[in-house]
Amino acid sequence: MGREILGVVARKDRRRFDAHLHLSQYWANIPKNLYRPDLAFTVEGLLAEMDAQGIGEGLLLQLETAPKVEDTLREGEEMHRRSGGRLHRTSTVDPTRGREEVAHALELWEGAPNLRAIKLYPGYRHFYPHDDRLGPVYDFAARRKLPVLFHQGDTLDPNGLVKYARPIEVDEVAVAHRDVKFVLCHLGNPWIPEAAEIVYKNDNVYTDTSGLVWSPQLPLYSRMFEQAQSALEVAIDQIGDPSRVLYGSDWPLESLDLAVRLVDGLDLPAAEREKILGANARKLFGIPAER
Repeated sequence: MGREILGVVARKDRRRFDAHLHLSQYWANIPKNLYRPDLAFTVEGLLAEMDAQGIGEGLLLQLETAPKVEDTLREGEEMHRRSGGRLHRTSTVDPTRGREEVAHALELWEGAPNLRAIKLYPGYRHFYPHDDRLGPVYDFAARRKLPVLFHQGDTLDPNGLVKYARPIEVDEVAVAHRDVKFVLCHLGNPWIPEAAEIVYKNDNVYTDTSGLVWSPQLPLYSRMFEQAQSALEVAIDQIGDPSRVLYGSDWPLESLDLAVRLVDGLDLPAAEREKILGANARKLFGIPAER
């Protein structure tokens, strides 16, 4: 008998923190990607989803499809304000646009005091994490004590090249920049054991649980959910340290309900599951729990 994955009652625990959320006007074809046709892809819609799962706050990951770095900062700040501070802002830069673009991003980030992290999109953009044009980004992150998140694994864009988004490519960066905390998004899926190895080996590398399950409308959904949960448990065993695993959903590609169930059903002590659902990310991003 497989695990029960339906009928879980949402808990009102405002300490929970989603480390992987998306909400942007620069996401092309978003209606095609929503897990539910009537989903409100707005700040209000996202907060309602968070409230239903007792998620107090989250990290809003700005997209590489924004025309300019300024757009990521402006949009993130606007959503931070409209959410009453519950959605924390990030920014991104595309190194394939050249060193001048990276230098411009750094200049803008210097003037963004409430920036919580940098998100980079290898795979969607054709660069490796160890691209030397990113050296100044990692130096900035070290100085400001900002985590750097990497997209990992499959891309929604068929023009993406997943060879750039393998966890093994982060190992070199983690070794060269021990004073920076890195996050492998999506547990490196489909290279989950590889991602777990990189996290295990490098104590400055973390991972998140985002995007591991899809719509319940899929024919093999129940089997997919159980396999994702099993793979996550094996990965945590391999890492040996649940404190470097962060709950994330990849909303609106994955419902917060399913993403929370994935972690709630792990064969771990309840205290460890709750740390994954909030405390681990809050500590990493320097965001205290709601009072």
